[in-house]
Amino acid sequence: MSGIGKRETLTGQLVKAVADRITSGHYKRGERLPTEQEMIAEFNVSRTVVREAIANLKAKGLVHTQQGIGAFVLKDLQTAPFRIEEDNLELVEEIISVMELRISIELEAAALAAVRRDEAELAGIKNALDMMKVAIEQGESSVQADLEFHRAIAIATKNRHFLSMFNYLGEMLIPRTRLQTHKINGLPQREYLERVNREHDQIYQSIKAQDVEGARAAMRLHLGSSRDRLRTNAPPMSKKRA
Repeated sequence: MSGIGKRETLTGQLVKAVADRITSGHYKRGERLPTEQEMIAEFNVSRTVVREAIANLKAKGLVHTQQGIGAFVLKDLQTAPFRIEEDNLELVEEIISVMELRISIELEAAALAAVRRDEAELAGIKNALDMMKVAIEQGESSVQADLEFHRAIAIATKNRHFLSMFNYLGEMLIPRTRLQTHKINGLPQREYLERVNREHDQIYQSIKAQDVEGARAAMRLHLGSSRDRLRTNAPPMSKKRA
């Protein structure tokens, strides 16, 4: 690998390159990593970048350092925790990938909520629906209400893992926090958000009626349509970094 490009931070690329070599076994467990000078020469980066990358790898639990000796791959590597790199979410392709993950999770969440929800949980879903309607009417941000709607469904599954996954993803779930999705969809913002909330209402009505397949279908329509519109209509420049 001769040098690092500029599509992401130099430190980030160096971290990825070294981490890939560790997970592939190129750098074996317990083995010392190349010296700072060797990394500087191979990757064409500064000493500061190398030191930041080593600190990052150490924080990720991949390496440890010994004063005056160097950095070593940990002998007992733990399985890396699931994470989504937020820097990549400026790319439409990455947003679509996260939405595909979201679809697989939230379809089942809606189905379970339809079966398991109690009246208090149903009221929570309806309250978020109403919050979003008010925000749209008043021209305020509706992102928080949108999040609360989907979080209320996760709560209604009575499965803490759905809620934990939802809380981890947070605002990454809402494409319009990173893109002007109403423009991609060719609609004025208010009209676009009203359509989103109509889709929310269809999900709510299915959960209220304890219609399992209807809840799945409504969630599939809501998320799948959003994904498909992004895939079809996103301008080329938003699909890759400058």
